[in-house]
Amino acid sequence: MKIIELEEKGLKILRENNIEDSSLKIKILLSNILRKTKEYIMIHNDDEVSFNIEKEFFKKIDRIKKNEPIQYVINSQEFMGFMFYVDENVLIPQPDTEILVEEVINIVKNKFSDKVKILDLCTGSGAIGISIAKLLENSSITVSDIDEKCLQIAKRNAIKNDIKIDIVQSDIFKNFSKTNKFDIIVSNPPYIREDIIKTLPKEVQKEPYKALNGGKDGLHFYREIVNNAQNFLNPNGYLALEIGYDQKEDVKKILEKNKFKNIYSKKDLSGNDRIVVGKRE
Repeated sequence: MKIIELEEKGLKILRENNIEDSSLKIKILLSNILRKTKEYIMIHNDDEVSFNIEKEFFKKIDRIKKNEPIQYVINSQEFMGFMFYVDENVLIPQPDTEILVEEVINIVKNKFSDKVKILDLCTGSGAIGISIAKLLENSSITVSDIDEKCLQIAKRNAIKNDIKIDIVQSDIFKNFSKTNKFDIIVSNPPYIREDIIKTLPKEVQKEPYKALNGGKDGLHFYREIVNNAQNFLNPNGYLALEIGYDQKEDVKKILEKNKFKNIYSKKDLSGNDRIVVGKRE
């Protein structure tokens, strides 16, 4: 079968199943399977493919038509210009989260002169911590998650991106010693309200439930992190958190209650509140 025939048949299947961005997903899938650029595929769309390629293509089309995210199907997602392995055990890193990474880098460059110790809590794929490590040479990065499968993926991504990080399995701070302090703690914790999860797009619902579920009010993990963060931050250390679009005021209040100072927020490219940052006294 020719490449163009694969593309047409795959597109027909996805459109019949009302899959959004069908054409784009087909191009991404073909590029991944053939290990060729989209431009190459356009020029060589009359090339014949092997039976094994054809079989793999339609097997993956079947996964996409069932609303499985394309990132899980090809086990890849770009974040901060770096490539990360992802599967159904971790959240898919999103462009909005790049705001969080950029702000941590901004804080380090403007507030610190010596080597900084940074902890990435609820790390998932490791995308936040690893990206910071790639972009800040003078940094020591620890990533942590409660889930062992997440940490295996984070380790895989560290190797993939040629970065050394420390990996700790822990439920928030439970396995950390209070003598082990950090200059910055960064986290993109679960923050979706329980009652909202079932209303999310079908593809999002395919992501790990526990990585989405922020409790009844969506604030459970913010309380857990903020209530204990002072014990693990150096003096003048920073806590940087990703938030839901409507959680800014609630998260700021939690930070204020725990005596954080210089609290501020920043918006993402869509104009939604995306991060909140506070400084330890």
